[in-house]
Amino acid sequence: MWFKNLYVFAFTKPFEWQEQDLEKQLNEHLFTPCSSTEMSHVGWVNAIGKHGSSTIHCSNNNILLCARKEEKMLPASVIKDMLEAKVSQLEAEHSRSATKKEKEQFKEDITFELLPRAFSRITDTHAYINAQENIIVINTSSRSKAEDFLALLRKSLGSLPVTSPSPEKAPDELMTEWLVEHNLGESFQLGMEAELHAIGDDGAIIRVKNQDLTSDEIKIHLDADKFVVKVALEWDDAMSFVLCDDMAIKRIKFFEVLQEQNDDIDKDDVVAKIDADFSLMAGELNRLINNLFGEFSLNAKQYLDS
Repeated sequence: MWFKNLYVFAFTKPFEWQEQDLEKQLNEHLFTPCSSTEMSHVGWVNAIGKHGSSTIHCSNNNILLCARKEEKMLPASVIKDMLEAKVSQLEAEHSRSATKKEKEQFKEDITFELLPRAFSRITDTHAYINAQENIIVINTSSRSKAEDFLALLRKSLGSLPVTSPSPEKAPDELMTEWLVEHNLGESFQLGMEAELHAIGDDGAIIRVKNQDLTSDEIKIHLDADKFVVKVALEWDDAMSFVLCDDMAIKRIKFFEVLQEQNDDIDKDDVVAKIDADFSLMAGELNRLINNLFGEFSLNAKQYLDS
């Protein structure tokens, strides 16, 4: 239950759904496996997996949700070979080239034929909502998967007014200042990893690991007008992560001293352990997000319509 990657969105209108009503809406869009002719299907599953019985799990004002997606896997090379064979057959029989429309129809027919035999890939995406903090936090490293999660929630609730936090000063500009001026807030420390880009689409890209980001070597790149698009940070002796220029938080590692706080809970009481870990994790992530937004002069509640 420890999130590894975050995309954070802020509500533009207060999230006022009561638990019972929220669960009812999600239950209208439960996950079901793909039919033999479906390429993909998405829906809600139990928030805490096989140990739970509800699509939501609430703890300390944090509401946990889980979306499941099944995708049929069709090898592109197989479709290509079958398509070429059908096109060749048509051209041989009719002494003419296949039209674009005919090729598209062949491809649809091939896909329909292969779907019942295709392998499936199933992925779960967790997120939590904290109405008091005015945020929804999605555990994914992919922006598109975060948008897919929001789309399902929007479909389930009828509307979902959210936005991506957007600071006045561009994130890459501020992150570059951190390396140039060493002016991070006291709760943050620079890690040992960064990615720097030169100006222009064809500019140089520098990736460093296990590198002192205050070193002369990094300073040379900064003096050459390179800017920071990713930087490793540590926060409040609780976790480390990589911050990206789209405000995504990736590769979170919670320090053992934090995770050990729940070691006294009976391991046989799985639900209690999951609940305690989720509550602890969400509480720390809420503090992190508040601190990090503060570095960018942001507050999630500022996005609420006045």
